[in-house]
This record gives sequence, C-alpha cells and structure tokens, in this order.
Amino acid sequence: MSQNLLHTQLVELANRFGTPLYVYHAEKIKEQFESLQDAFTGTKARFFYACKALTNINVLKYVQSLGANIDCVSINEVKLALKAGFTPDRILFTPNCVDFSEIEAGKDLGVNLNIDNISILEQFGAKYGGSYPICIRFNPHIMGGGNYKISTGHIDSKFGISIHQMRHIERVVKTTGLNVRGVHMHTGSDIKDINVFISGLEIMFEVATHFPDIEFIDLGSGFKVPYHEDDVRTDVKALGAKVKHAFDAYAKETGKELEVWFEPGKFLVSEAGYFIVKANVIKQTTATVFVGVNSGFNHLIRPMFYEAYHRIENISNPFGNPRIYTVVGHICETDTFAWDRTLAEVREGDLLVFYNAGAYGFEMSSNFNSRLKPAEVLLKDGEAHLIRRRDEFEDLLRNQIEVL
Repeated sequence: MSQNLLHTQLVELANRFGTPLYVYHAEKIKEQFESLQDAFTGTKARFFYACKALTNINVLKYVQSLGANIDCVSINEVKLALKAGFTPDRILFTPNCVDFSEIEAGKDLGVNLNIDNISILEQFGAKYGGSYPICIRFNPHIMGGGNYKISTGHIDSKFGISIHQMRHIERVVKTTGLNVRGVHMHTGSDIKDINVFISGLEIMFEVATHFPDIEFIDLGSGFKVPYHEDDVRTDVKALGAKVKHAFDAYAKETGKELEVWFEPGKFLVSEAGYFIVKANVIKQTTATVFVGVNSGFNHLIRPMFYEAYHRIENISNPFGNPRIYTVVGHICETDTFAWDRTLAEVREGDLLVFYNAGAYGFEMSSNFNSRLKPAEVLLKDGEAHLIRRRDEFEDLLRNQIEVL
C-alpha cells in the first residue's frame, strides 16, 4: 500500500471512529507469520505468539486461524487463548514469580508448562512427580536486546534459572522424578545480531544433554523490527539457515531430532499497528515548539518506559513544510513522545500517526488521570471492524463500590 493511500485510509478511520485510535492490519500480521514459516523451512519449528504484546480476543482468534501457537505469561492469558480457540497443546505458559496455585491452574488446563524457579520445580516435583511434562527456563547469562530494560538473559535478570545451578536442578529432577521435555531461554527484545541466538543455542544444546527425554529447545524470541527508514530488522532467513544447520548437526551427533520453538510477539504485531492522535495545541516557548496531542503515556508508554522510538507523521498535512517539534501528551506528568522531531508543519486539529504501535501499545495502556482508553479497529480484507469500543465515563467507575 502506498504511503498516500495509507494516510487517506487512516484519516478516514480517525474521522469515523474518533481519536485517539489504535488500528491493526490483519494482513501484515499474516505476512510476518508467513515470513517466519518460510525462514525455518526444513526445520521442525513451532511458533508461539507472545500474546502479552496484544491480547485483543479478535487478534488472538486471527493468529489462531493462521496456524500459530501461543505463549502466555499469566493464567488469564491462558484462559483468553482457550477462548480464542487454541487447544491446550498449542499453549505455552511461561509465568515468573507467580504463586504455585497459578502453575497448578495451568496444569489443570492441560497446557505446556515452562518453569523458571527452583522453588517451583521442587514444589511441582514433590506434588506431581513425573506425571506431567514440563519445560525449564534457563538464564544463559547472555546480554541480548536493544537496551538494558529489555534484556532478560543477563546475570542480574529475574527470569530463568541460572545455567550455573544445573547441579541443583539435577538433584531436584532425580529426587522427584520430574519429566523434563524441553529447555528454554529468552535473552531480550530487539536483537539485531542473529549470533546471539546461535550462542544461546550452543548453551542450550549442552543443557539438553542433562535431560534424556528432551523433545524441544525453545529459543524465545526478540526478533527486531525496524522503527525508522534506515533501521534494520533481524535477518530471520539467515537465522533459519543457521538454526537448521545446528539442529541437523546435533541430530547427526546424538541421534535426536529435536523441535525448535520460538515466541515472536512484537515481530508479528508491531508493524501491523498504527496509533492516531489529534494535535490539540501548538505551544511555542522560548526554547521549544510543542505539539500537544490528545493522548499521553496512558495510551502509549513505550517512549517513556523503554526510550522506544516511534516514527510519527502528520497525515492531515503530509506535504507541509518540514518543521521541528517536540511531541507531548496531555497527561499531568512529563510524557514526551519525541524530542526535536522533524514533521510536516502541524496545525491545531491535525492528525498524527505513530507507527509500530501494534505491540505493547494498547496492551500497556491505563486510565491514569482518569482518562479514557481508546478504541481499537482491525482492518481485514479491506474492511474496518471495531474490536474494542472507546471507554465511556461509566467505565471509570466500573468495579468501584461507593460506600460514602
């Protein structure tokens, strides 16, 4: 789709559904999923959509229809996945720091369990022995990811069990008879260098030797998507070739043909999403020209939380003279989306679009400042479907109990 046509379509949707507005392109999600399938042709690969990125039930149903599996990090995500049509064998449950009862709830629902805590391993083994297969999440002590906040495999991370605690794990497995059928690692997001995955895979191959009944190795995800015109993306085709070579060599050496699992989240939905806002005011100070929009970190927190970059364009005046603005929200906190960003001249009332808004946009939104959450629209086969209505004032009072 051309940029002009996209802008026209987004303006029409904003006029129809109001702003702020999240819009998702179903066909882009499909394109991303199929690119992974193509990249890992010839490998026993399974892809589990990391649904923490975007859990609208319609998106989950669409991803399910593509043939993907799903990765969940809370028991409610598991329940959403089941409601969306995923069968338990297509659900991977990877929580951390949860009460043991949540692990048990996952077991009772029959999903794949991924355990990242020795304490939980001990409790699970003591109660269930080897009657229910599990996966173990390891911390490989690899610094991967775009920045420290989105790196999860380093020595100070809360995620996973250290590879240096293998003897302890082996004692637990031997004592309780745990049935370990998979091992897992995830080093972070926005990984540019595919050798991060290969280094982790080498570690996981060594870890796998400690578990004779292993069936799969899960390498997590962290595939990078581009955020601006000159940005790069993870070369999944090159990664697929390297992974195939490594697994073929492992099978030849050990006689075991293992599956490789991945958990793409942002990779599937980030580029499919657009966030449309309206310029409320143009405010010029002695130092800066601000564009104040009708949103804030209550709707899109990634720039403030992760220092994430989102490309922004003026879709009401795309051919206006370029000017430098700082784009801010209307929240009573510092909520700067972009500093000193060159945009086509912005006038009060113009519509701006944020790209790469499909992942961790609406999903991390809130009602801070008693602001209302935006609507969500899914574009599929050229038709726009409202998949979440905009909050109304009454939604702010829902679940509150007036006692005074």
